[in-house]
Amino acid sequence: MADYEKKLETINSFYMDYMQQLSRQILGHTKLLDRLFIAFLCKGNILLEGAPGLGKTSLAKAWAGYFGLDFRRIQFTPDLMPLDIIGSNILEDAKDGRHFRFYKGPLFTNVLLGDEINRATPKTQSAFMEAMEEKRVSFLGEVHELPDPFYVIATQNPIELEGTYPLPEAQVDRFFMKLNFRMPDFSSLLGIMELSGQSKEGLPVEGEHFLARQQKAKELLKSWKELAEHIIVPERAKSYIARLVLETHPEHSSMTEMKRFLSYGASPRAAIALYSAIKAKAVMDGRVNASMDDVDELAPDICAHRIIASFEAEAEGLDGRELLKRAMAAARREYDIS
Repeated sequence: MADYEKKLETINSFYMDYMQQLSRQILGHTKLLDRLFIAFLCKGNILLEGAPGLGKTSLAKAWAGYFGLDFRRIQFTPDLMPLDIIGSNILEDAKDGRHFRFYKGPLFTNVLLGDEINRATPKTQSAFMEAMEEKRVSFLGEVHELPDPFYVIATQNPIELEGTYPLPEAQVDRFFMKLNFRMPDFSSLLGIMELSGQSKEGLPVEGEHFLARQQKAKELLKSWKELAEHIIVPERAKSYIARLVLETHPEHSSMTEMKRFLSYGASPRAAIALYSAIKAKAVMDGRVNASMDDVDELAPDICAHRIIASFEAEAEGLDGRELLKRAMAAARREYDIS
């Protein structure tokens, strides 16, 4: 058990350093940075929603740089095609004749930032589907494995903005979390103004320091994988997660009103993600056991974007987060959680 205690201390110490370092670069988004660390441990993809110009790209770049991960960015536009992301075969001359060689597109990296993903057509968005779930790409009958670890951080503008396309439900479900990137407050904005005039120092981005970060991040993921099996999740918390997810489905909800307001609920993938996330949260806090409070804290970021509201719910101004709040209340009543 001493070995696991050491791993717990290592991850907790790494997390504290991560928050200290990145909080100096990304001001006013402490909660968001916390969620991104959970996604790092659980190897989950992130969907960031916010208006243009708030710093979503800077956040993704700083996050990848801290862990020493290779980073690439794709600007999604209506004319972007799937092959622009995946890559394609090119014909090459060789001594024994001409051969096709697969040219790897920008998808083949550790962290791929899909900037303004909802500006591309659904056909192009679908190029991400297999990569996000299977961590591989199939092209003309051949399977090409993606680097390990592989993360997609996609940014999207609010759907009300002109020239955007809603993401397919199946793709939305593949995002581990959906996080809102909001305008910073007054004090944070002052800090950003001062930070913009300073030299870019602090986090290592290349050379030996970068490689050291990379190696440390790999060791961290290995420690987490070994430790995760030993984090205690009470049976009551497991049941709470299962009940909560079922309450988001009209055919399983215990509330009559939810049958009218829900078209479809969170998938089993949401339950798996929430189960993994509460373990990660416990470790980040230096605990060996997850709790009901962890479920309450993380459920909105993991489950809300997977809930599809009915037209009637939208007409009454109810979105996924509000419906999830009601589902959580119903689940709490069943397990007598005050």
